[in-house]
Amino acid sequence: MKNPWTKKNPFLSMWLSGANTLANSARVRTTAAVKSGVSAFWSAALAPPKPRRKRKNRR
Repeated sequence: MKNPWTKKNPFLSMWLSGANTLANSARVRTTAAVKSGVSAFWSAALAPPKPRRKRKNRR
């Protein structure tokens, strides 16, 4: 007699496939957000400071 716990389950397979797709999508989006944040930080940190405008006195 075959063990029913080792039998292939197509519904479980589809569910796990969908879960893996969602997890991969979240991983990709998180990685992209972190990379853009890091690059924005370094571009701002390495850019020369903007010159300040002199304030005009009103009389």
